[in-house]
Amino acid sequence: MAAFGSAYLICVGLLLGVCLGADPFANFELDFSYITASPLGVPQQVIAVNGKFPGPVINVTTNYNVVVNVKNKLDEDLLVTWSGIQMRRSSWQDGVLGTNCPIPPKWNWTYQFQVKDQIGSFFYFPSLNMQRASGGFGPFIITNRNIIPIPFNTPDGDIVIMIGDWYTRNHTALRKALDAGQELGMPDGVLINGKGPYRYNNSLVPDGIEHETINVDPGKTYRIRVHNVGVSTCLNFRIQSHNLLLAETEGYYTSQQNYTSLDIHVGQSYSFLVTMDQNASSDYYIVASARFVNQSLWQRVTGVAVLHYSNSKGSATGPLPDPPNDFYDTSYSLNQAMSIRQNVTASGARPNPQGSFHYGQINVTDVYILKSLPPVMIDGKLRATYNGISFVNPDTPIRLADVYKVKGDYKLDFPNKPLNRTPIVDRSIINATYKGFIEIILQNNDTVVQTFHLDGYSFFVVGMGYGEWTENNRGSYNRWDAISRSTVQVFAGGWTAVFVSLDNVGVWNLRTENLDRWYLGQETYMRIINPEDTDNKTELPAPDNVLYCGALSRMQKPQKASSASTLHVHSQLYVALLVVFSTVIVILC
Repeated sequence: MAAFGSAYLICVGLLLGVCLGADPFANFELDFSYITASPLGVPQQVIAVNGKFPGPVINVTTNYNVVVNVKNKLDEDLLVTWSGIQMRRSSWQDGVLGTNCPIPPKWNWTYQFQVKDQIGSFFYFPSLNMQRASGGFGPFIITNRNIIPIPFNTPDGDIVIMIGDWYTRNHTALRKALDAGQELGMPDGVLINGKGPYRYNNSLVPDGIEHETINVDPGKTYRIRVHNVGVSTCLNFRIQSHNLLLAETEGYYTSQQNYTSLDIHVGQSYSFLVTMDQNASSDYYIVASARFVNQSLWQRVTGVAVLHYSNSKGSATGPLPDPPNDFYDTSYSLNQAMSIRQNVTASGARPNPQGSFHYGQINVTDVYILKSLPPVMIDGKLRATYNGISFVNPDTPIRLADVYKVKGDYKLDFPNKPLNRTPIVDRSIINATYKGFIEIILQNNDTVVQTFHLDGYSFFVVGMGYGEWTENNRGSYNRWDAISRSTVQVFAGGWTAVFVSLDNVGVWNLRTENLDRWYLGQETYMRIINPEDTDNKTELPAPDNVLYCGALSRMQKPQKASSASTLHVHSQLYVALLVVFSTVIVILC
């Protein structure tokens, strides 16, 4: 009865909160488990979410409070991270090892965070030990509030397409290869929404592979959200005979321009407006093919789906639409990347122009040059580095170590530029300054294109080029309408420069999105503390359900097997009470 009374009060409080303008809650259950699937015709173990591969969409509205109960039905630890979701004031919810203790097998853990002042296209995925190479990913959409206009006509539909390179070996086998000092080698294919290629060529695509079909109506315009959730391969995305009108990337509206194809790097997300303006004499190909590789060798590493008009007169036939022909000249892709500009007059999550923050006029307070090199052997193991440091995660998450004064858990000595020394394995992180405005130069001296990601923030992509970055390159920076995003490519033998305004207190992961390099240690963290905050105005306290590990393992209580079911029963009770009291509360409103 006491529980019922508490639930009653919570529900009434929530409903009154909605009436008085408080931000609503959205609840989700995500069960991570293994299933057997054959996306490339070979049975293999994949990670499903709620029994689906890819996982279900999380769809919320700006400022919603999101509650996600994650159940770990795998045979190893799990954490879920939310690529591009900024977790304002709460790195406790970020879902990476530097911020969270892992969720053990057969346990559940509930994430709770607010999608504060954000809109756009994102995705979630498991962040530990190459698990994303086996699946576990799904889309995360944040829609505008009704009072905020979007800078285009309301689309007739919303379509999600998840692309990525794929191996028929699962993540544990890929880990073993890396642990043995081996490269992963060429992927076995490219998946589109978890499915293999349409059989456009009988010699390249075996019979019996299930492909994805996107159904559309003639004359309608759809918002197509595309995410590269793969391991390490940049993919060129294109739809036969259709223009891709770029509208948004990772939470920011872009200047609208048409592309016949766009390079989408690992971890990146884009929204296109695509009008079905063809005569539908047949279906059309949707293609995601590998970039910056020898096409004759990588032909089978191509994802192909079908765009099917409701009045189509036949199947898609003939050759695929051509990819960019620039294997020996990557300046095309670089120029394309820099052509993506922010729509500075559009409203974002708030009713003011996206370009109202004049980043180009702010003085830079700190500069960090992060150099990546090909993996090297350190103490007999293959490792990847930033500035000669291959990161190993601390035993105790960083902010948890701060709260409980755990000594020696990490070091605040990450160098702000490459050092002329032998590479090492260490726990060095960046001691950044709250409200600083920093410049990060990403110098990629590795042999592969990499993508760089920063949790907790978006950054302005102000410059990109080839060769070794020098201070003279600052003269080419875009200081007016550079796109703001959380994941950016850095071409092999080149550099990318970004500006970041450090206004989000916490500990934030800074990493390569290439899963092999990430697994081998190419990451670190930025620790941003507000020393004047004594009452949790700029950083929330550790959540009540925080997990303990490392030096604090003794504080962790065993999780009762019934806790997940009890949570589910309480959720059902809350919903029932919401229904019972909704009429009364609506009248009061």
